[in-house]
This record gives sequence, structure tokens and C-alpha cells, in this order.
Amino acid sequence: MSEPELRKRKQKSTVVTKAEYENYVNALYNKQVKKELTPPSRWSKISLCSCLVGVVLMVICGLVNAWYLSTLHENTLWFTNIQEVEREISFRTESGLFYSYYKQLVNSKSISKGINELVRDNLTEHPSTINVLQRMNIYQEVILAGLYKFLAIKIPPIFFYANFVFGLQAVLVGALFFLSWMLSDNCLTGVLTAIFYAINRDNTTRVEFTLALRECFALPFLWVQIAAISYFFRKDITRGGERIVLLFVGSSTFLFCLCWQFNQFIMLLQAFSLFGVWILEVVPPYKIRRVMFMQLLSFITLYYLQYFNPMIIGGLFISFIAAFYLLMFIRGNYPAPCGVVYKLFKVISYSVAVLILTVVINTTIKWYIELDADEHIYKFLLNKFGYGNPRDFDSRLYLCLDIFRSLPAAIYIGLSRGVIFPIYVIVHTVLLTLLVLTVLSRWSSNTEKKLYIPEVPDCLLSHRPELCFHAIQAVMFGILAMTTMRMKYLWTPYMCVLAGYAIGDMTLWKTLLSFTSKEKIINVVRYTVCLTFIGTIGYLWMPSIQQELSELKEFWDPDTVELMQWINKNTAKTASFSGSMQLLAGVKLCTGRPITNHPHYEDKDLRDKTKQIYQIYGRREPSDIYNILKKYKTHYIILEDSICMSHNTDYCALPDIIDLDNGMVPDKGKVVPGLLRSKVPRFCDIIRHNSSKYSKYFKSVFTNKTFRIYRLL
Repeated sequence: MSEPELRKRKQKSTVVTKAEYENYVNALYNKQVKKELTPPSRWSKISLCSCLVGVVLMVICGLVNAWYLSTLHENTLWFTNIQEVEREISFRTESGLFYSYYKQLVNSKSISKGINELVRDNLTEHPSTINVLQRMNIYQEVILAGLYKFLAIKIPPIFFYANFVFGLQAVLVGALFFLSWMLSDNCLTGVLTAIFYAINRDNTTRVEFTLALRECFALPFLWVQIAAISYFFRKDITRGGERIVLLFVGSSTFLFCLCWQFNQFIMLLQAFSLFGVWILEVVPPYKIRRVMFMQLLSFITLYYLQYFNPMIIGGLFISFIAAFYLLMFIRGNYPAPCGVVYKLFKVISYSVAVLILTVVINTTIKWYIELDADEHIYKFLLNKFGYGNPRDFDSRLYLCLDIFRSLPAAIYIGLSRGVIFPIYVIVHTVLLTLLVLTVLSRWSSNTEKKLYIPEVPDCLLSHRPELCFHAIQAVMFGILAMTTMRMKYLWTPYMCVLAGYAIGDMTLWKTLLSFTSKEKIINVVRYTVCLTFIGTIGYLWMPSIQQELSELKEFWDPDTVELMQWINKNTAKTASFSGSMQLLAGVKLCTGRPITNHPHYEDKDLRDKTKQIYQIYGRREPSDIYNILKKYKTHYIILEDSICMSHNTDYCALPDIIDLDNGMVPDKGKVVPGLLRSKVPRFCDIIRHNSSKYSKYFKSVFTNKTFRIYRLL
């Protein structure tokens, strides 16, 4: 039966059969009737000239942003003129650990030999031998080292590495530009998005001072993926276009997951968003299945490349996707029409069901593969929300870091000064309201149990499924950012995109200028407003940007430089070191010496080892410390007074965390049930006096204002 006949029967209140209904909906989803039901997209009508202008502006915005961040990095550190050891020290904490593998590969005789060394690495967790490629996301270092050696690049390897990272930031800004341009059909909103991203730099990126962080490699690919999914969800995309865009979805998803160990959490939030648009029936199920298939394929490939790392299949994402697929199969593509109340009940039921199924599947998988490496994450979450053991060592290490605390009010104030937050709040609230109204409109289009052909409304967000997806996903990213400050770099770029989109969107201006139907007038107004925003922001912010670019500083850390130089000159290459995770990452990078622990805290055995080694900052007898260190074949320990003498009122200094875990009252704490006062002095402090009780186990071999090195006798 043709669509006009169905519509005619609908007008006469004629009931159609279920088969006729399904044929109609199937035709709708396969776009056989799309042209009649979907308003023509202005995106498809953009002239070639306008498209070329937009692409040029996108490239310029990306390159300018990369140059801006690179210049700030150079001005802050004087990176091109300081010593190589100082450049390496500037890769702080885990950044230094990741960069050390790139350095190791570049200095190896061949990439294949270097990879073999990483697969059987005994430098990172001495004396254990681990597969670094399995445990850590360092394929970007492998690829960059391979390119450097293959292309025989003449510049020092550290500059090639840094320039590549800054180049990726051009890709990130380009993806944000394209996403905003696509949503609003106005390339000037892309320019606004890029400007918003730059002027809110303190809250949108940290690449200019932490080059080697996994997010610096991963986030550009995430935003390419989000832009690709957004385009794939559009109603005016062709069959051929779908296939091409799916390739972008799959490749960018894979590259994102390859670069960051936190991919599980972001992909899980995205899966929640896909579930949301599916259960609300605003995106065709076949499109959701295809996106999920590309995500699943990416994880399977990653599982293979990371030598079957059990945490990949043991994470919640795989379990959620399995539960999601099962519910999609049970529900089918064509849910039976029903009333609004019953629809709401089904939404709640399916949401609860998918969560229960996810937990069951995940528990089963973990039991089968005997996975416990991620238990610290759940302990962290329990303690973050007031449950669990508040004295737990692993949890406090995370919770005591500012980046894992809730987003402070100062961030919202800073984003408001940077213009985007008030605009974002308004536009996101409007989008969520329109989404609710759109869903209710669809649900109420047929409240009878008989099957009538549902009219697809041409108002609200019914013809913009990609906006429905963004409205939900931005909520997911926002919740994560508000609860964990480190993840604000997922949410703030979304603010930039939606703020730019709101200022130049055609639908918005058609609504505001409803008194005229002439699109030329509407376009003149919205382009004028965009240009006014660009000019005003440029005028207000250019002085501060110029001041930033003119401030010249220099890296200065002579104590750490002295420490690394002493280790290189006075210790054997096989000598192993114990100390704080952050410092040891630098020791491995700058000296190549074996280390016992490091900041990549994603393995249970490593966490247990770190807790034992950190007893050097606790109240323990020298014989106990000596036996612990000898157990891990340590030759030297490095003590830091900045850690040893640190005590906080919230018990977040490392000595306090260790005391609490050991059941002892911290130095400035009060006696509470379950804690005892220890008569044993703090090891890191009392050892400096070199009493006979300590000197028979340890010998002081190096001291400066910041560090002390002791050799085990």
C-alpha cells in the first residue's frame, strides 16, 4: 500500500493492519518517503563556494589554535633552548613514563627490537617483567617512533613528538568547528566555537603544559567521532554517505580507544546516550545498531592489539552493549503504539532492565576471567559518594587529588567570564525541553490500542535526531565533569560547540524573526550577529592574549636536574630505584634505570607493591622497610622532604594516608576509634640522623635541598 493511500485512510479514521503499519514504518526508516516527511536541509544546498570558505576557515582556526598552544608552551618553558634533561623533566608524572617509551623506541636499533623490549619489559616494575603494550595505551608512542625512524627526520625526537601533539590539537578544533557548522548550517558558528575554545583554554585543554597525557592524543579523535555520529544521524544523509561516515565513526572510535585507558568510561557514557535516543524513539534503531557495531569492533580490535588485556572485555562497556543488543532484539524495530503513561512505564522498565542485565553480564565475565584489576575504581566510586572504607589507601590517593574532586564553583565563574557557560545553559535547557516536547508529541499522536499510521511532526526536534543525541550526551559528559574535575575537558568543548551553534542557528533566527518569511533577511541578521560576536570577543580578549604571548619564562628545577645527573654518573645502569610514583617516572625517562613502581595505577599487583613501598613515608622500623625494599630488589631509595614533612588538616598528605591505612593516628590528627598512636618515628624523617639503627641498613649517598638518596646495604 502506498503512502498517500495510507494517509487517506488515516484521515477517514480507517484502521490499518499491523503488516501495513510495519511496511510503512520500514519504508520511512529506509528513506523511501523521507523527502515528503523531512524538511529539506540547508546543508545540502550550500554552494560550493560557501563550502570552500568554510573548509578554509576550519583549517585556519585549527592551525591558529595549534600555533597558539605551541607558542604558550615555548614561552612558559623556553623549550627549544633548555637542556635535554630539563625538557624531559618537564614531562611530569605519568607523562614522563609514557614519553620514556617513545625515547626507548627511538634509541633502539630497530622498531621491532624496541617493541620486543616493551613486550618483555623489566625496567618499569622491577623486578617483575611485564608487557607494556598490554598494560598501557602507548601505541601512539610506537607509531610516532616508527615514523621518526622511517622518515629519518632531522629535528630532535622530542620536538617531533611535541609538534605532533600540537598538530592533533588542530584536528580537535577542526572537529569542533565542523560539528558546530553542521548543526547550525553556518560556518561562522565554527569560528565562534574555535574562539570560545581558545579564550577558555584553562578549562578546555591542558596540552600546553602536559604534552604526553593520553587525553592529548585521544580527545581529537573523540570529537571527530562525535562529529561523524552527528552527521550519520542526520535525516538527509544518503545511503552512500552513511557508508562513508560509518568508516569515520569506526576509525575515529578505534583511534580514540587506542590512545586512552579511560576509553571505557567515555564509551559507556556514549552508549547511555545511544540507549536514550533509542528508548525515546528519536533515532532509527538500525542507525544505532550500526554505530554500536563500529564501537564493538573497535574494542575487539583493541583487545587483540593489547595482547588480550582482560580489563577491556571485563569493563562495563562491553557488558552494557551486550545487554543493549538483547533488549533491542526483544523489543524489535516497531514497538506497538500505546498511551503516554504506558510508554513512560516502558522507558523506565527498559532502563532498569538494561542496568540489571549489564551488572549480571559484567559479574559473569569477571568471574569467568578472574578479573580484579579494576576493583580500585569501584572502591573509589563508593568512597566518593560516602560509602565504603574512608581510610582505604587506593581510594584516598585518588580522592585527595583535586582533579578527582567535584567541579568547584570557580570553574563555572571562569567559564561565565569566558562567555560560554550562560549561553550553554540556556541552549542546553532549550534543547532538553524541546526533546521532551518532541517525545511527548510522538507518544500522544496515537493513544488508542488500534494501529493508526502515526504522523511524524515537522516541528520541534523531530527532524533533528542529531540534536536529540547531543542533548543527551552533553548531559552525560556534564555529570561526569561535575563529579570528577579531570573530566571537564570532555564537557567544556561541548559548551563551546553548543554556544556557537545557538548564536548562529537558522531555526532560532527563523523563530525570532517570524514576522518575515524572507530567508535572505534572516541570513543577513544571523550572519551579522555572528560577525558582531566574533568582533566583540576579539576586541575584548585580544589584549589578554597578546599579554600571554609576550610573557617569557624559563623552566627552572635545578634540584631535579642535579638528581638525574647524579644518578646517570654515579649508579650502574642496572641499579633499581624506589620512591614516589611521580618521581620514578622521571627517573626512568631521564636515566633509563629500573624502577619498582610508577603512576600508571591500573594493576592490582602494582597497587599492592606501591602501598608497601610507600611505607618509607610511614611509621615503620628500619628493618621492616629494608625487608620490603629487598623483596623488590631495590638498590636505592629516593626520599622527598616535600612529601615527608607534608601534613594536611583533611589528612590528604601521603604520610597521613599511609598512617590511616596502617591504623595509626596521623601527626596532626585526633585519636578516634580504630586508630592508635604509634611510638615508632617516621622513617623518612628519622633516617636523616644516621643513627646506628638505620645506618646498618641504609647509607646516604646524595642530598640536596629537595631530594635524599640512600643505598641499601
